[in-house]
Amino acid sequence: MSCAERSCHEKVGTMSAVKMPTKNVTEDRLNKFKNKGKQPSKLRERRVAKSVELRKAAKNENLLKRRNISSTLPDDEPKLSPEFNSDNHEVILSTIEEIVGHVNSDCKERQIKGCQAARKLLSRERNPPLKEIVAAGLLSRFVEFLGRDDEPMVQFEAACVLSNIASGTSLHTQQVVEHGAVPAFIALLTSPLLHISEQAVWALGNIAGDGPVYRDALIDCNIIPALLSRITTDTPVGHLCNLTWTLSNLCRHKNPFPPLNAVQQVLPSLVQLLHMSNKDVLSNACWAVSYLTAGANERIDIVVKTGIVPRLVDLLDYEELTVLTPALHAMGNIVSGSDLQTQVAIDAGLLSALPNLMRHRKGSIQKDAAWAVSNIAAGPARQIQQLLNCGLLPPLIDLLRNGNFKTQCEVLWAVANFCTGGTVEQVVQLIQSGCLDAVLNLLTVKDSNTVLFIMYTLNNLFMAAGTGDTEKLCLLFVKLGGLEKLEQLQNHEIATVSCTAQALIEKFFTDDDAECLPTEATDAVFVFKATDVQKTFEF
Repeated sequence: MSCAERSCHEKVGTMSAVKMPTKNVTEDRLNKFKNKGKQPSKLRERRVAKSVELRKAAKNENLLKRRNISSTLPDDEPKLSPEFNSDNHEVILSTIEEIVGHVNSDCKERQIKGCQAARKLLSRERNPPLKEIVAAGLLSRFVEFLGRDDEPMVQFEAACVLSNIASGTSLHTQQVVEHGAVPAFIALLTSPLLHISEQAVWALGNIAGDGPVYRDALIDCNIIPALLSRITTDTPVGHLCNLTWTLSNLCRHKNPFPPLNAVQQVLPSLVQLLHMSNKDVLSNACWAVSYLTAGANERIDIVVKTGIVPRLVDLLDYEELTVLTPALHAMGNIVSGSDLQTQVAIDAGLLSALPNLMRHRKGSIQKDAAWAVSNIAAGPARQIQQLLNCGLLPPLIDLLRNGNFKTQCEVLWAVANFCTGGTVEQVVQLIQSGCLDAVLNLLTVKDSNTVLFIMYTLNNLFMAAGTGDTEKLCLLFVKLGGLEKLEQLQNHEIATVSCTAQALIEKFFTDDDAECLPTEATDAVFVFKATDVQKTFEF
């Protein structure tokens, strides 16, 4: 997603969340900037649609589904074929024919042997024959085996097979669900045999991870109370990890979000899990909170009211990226909410954690930290001042100069929000930090939408100076080579870029008044409006 596709002075959440600033300035801002006439809810919907790619990497870090490539039982059963582990297609088909014969037999030993063979085939790291096993017509038989409480061996092996099939495509998951596996797996959650209960948790997690339809179907089957009942002080850590992962998938997905009653059911246990020491439990619990805070302010509020924000801030010091990344996502979502929700995060110590995160060795952490700063900077001047008081400007400007491109885009949003929501003194402090020079250096990037957004931000900066002090800013602008860069952009191959550069030059670097400059902008071009706000810059 390009920077030009996000409105100025907005807060944005993970894959979501356009949030306008304080109530008393909301309508003013909407009238002055490119989103004039658009409803905030529509802006939020647009942000959701545009930010899928922005968070794609994060999505991949926490897998929707997981395939079991090893068994918790001894794996020394005799093979059905001498070339069982071969990748040869004919050998696989021959093995599947043997599996069909064994699974459909009336002999318990042959049934177990057939299920074990199917499990082994589907547990291969490369090219598991999911399609072939489904096409063999065995799913009804495997589901039937789930109900055999007096035969735990076949019960477990069938659970492994169905879990691995559900880890495949949506079509594979659909086949498992339509053959009646869901109620059978939920019943297995109460199995006295831990390895069987754990495999049921795994399978249900794969089904929930497929999308909101099956997530809600599981919730309607009362899966949440059944899962929560398994979380006790005696639950082994490995089982607890799987339980937390499945709960996180039940918190996942949008369009629609999880039902609020389900969220309220899950949250107390998530709070408990966030105080565990195991990194995998912490990671999955943080991802769950990240998903739950990715929606509207009302959803963020439900999470904030649990009192978990200070714990999330503590986890920002965690060394492992598997915990740090989702914890930072969750905090970024929270500060994309209302000013009150943002203040809760600030009061919990978020601002003290951000400087180190912006200097983190990992570029993705730097980017997300800058994203959180941009959301805070979209708040009222008092919250902007708190940003300044915590010494966030130096690392922010350093990222603007030296960060990767995606991080620089997030910092540009922070700068834009400073310019539109800050006081004169705060904007002056921003300029004195070296911000203007760093921003001008980015005018040479190839991405035209970024260049357009930079020029839009520069316009807002000049507007903040007021007509009486524009000359001072213009002198600094020229000294830093900004005018020369704008003149070069007048020859840009994209007409909207060249026209926008010309508009800026005519507005601030000629003697003519540019009162005809309009107020709105499209996705392709930013255009400007003079302001009647009088402020004074003292450099």
